[in-house]
Amino acid sequence: MTIYGCEPDEAVLFRELAPRFGVVPTITQAAVSESTVELALGNHCVSVGHKTGISNPTLLALARAGIAYISTRSIGYNHLDVEYAQNVGITVENVAYSPDSVADYTLMLMLMAVRSAKSMIRRADIHDYRLNDVRGKELRDLTVGVIGTGRIGAAVIDRLRGFGCRTVAYDNHPATSADYVPLDELLRVSDLVTLHTPLTADTHHLLDRQRMEQLKPGAFIVNTGRGPLIDTEALLTALDSGRLGGAALDVVEGEDGVFYADCSNKPIESKQVLRLQELPNVIVSPHTAYYTDHALSDTVENSIINCRKFENRKQQWI
Repeated sequence: MTIYGCEPDEAVLFRELAPRFGVVPTITQAAVSESTVELALGNHCVSVGHKTGISNPTLLALARAGIAYISTRSIGYNHLDVEYAQNVGITVENVAYSPDSVADYTLMLMLMAVRSAKSMIRRADIHDYRLNDVRGKELRDLTVGVIGTGRIGAAVIDRLRGFGCRTVAYDNHPATSADYVPLDELLRVSDLVTLHTPLTADTHHLLDRQRMEQLKPGAFIVNTGRGPLIDTEALLTALDSGRLGGAALDVVEGEDGVFYADCSNKPIESKQVLRLQELPNVIVSPHTAYYTDHALSDTVENSIINCRKFENRKQQWI
């Protein structure tokens, strides 16, 4: 099993856990590409990270090298073309990890957004300890709309119950006891909207200009799903006009090549990221909601287990 894009903390876990499952790992920090496919020769399975996109020529090269299975160490698949992979004979599966990591972080972003935490911290950093110009809001007084109620969305709903707020939900496949409503109604009644749906062709720019105009004046948006779920230009327009109260974003359009890199001494090419960070009522964090000890351990272990299960199925077919 070859593990691509393996960070040092992941490498420690792979070396510790792989022998328990009878797996010999080939570990590299390099991302999978046509030039690194040779590292997978002799194996049937590879594990890849989500930080670097995988091109179709790379998938084809993997298939020609004998790779039949890719375990992506993420929930989302938007960094590779799953259909193309299947067409060249490669099965792609994601990994399950603790939904609590993202759910906890989502609640933190909600609280920071409705309490104007960014502007408060900025002022305190320069020793200005006056109260904010705008008073904070309490979650119990708000209606929170949860879009997407898979494992993470459901965990967010569970946590919200403890705050006493009204919660409404939207999902094409309702799977919880939440109060499900049509998307248009959710946008109309929610004081805060949080996104937990996968990124697909259907959900790309799910919150576009038209849908943002349906939001209540002063509403907040939280996104710990995928950046392109939101039309960033439409979001910036709504924020600049004062129509929205603010946003808290762990994922943004244009994050590729910016997030996971030290950009402190180089220009940031994504104008959208820069514009969002300039706004006092927008919190931006670098796609880190998933990053906890527990979730990382789950991700590594389940990536190994997925590959072992595939090998066992393959032997049964033979």
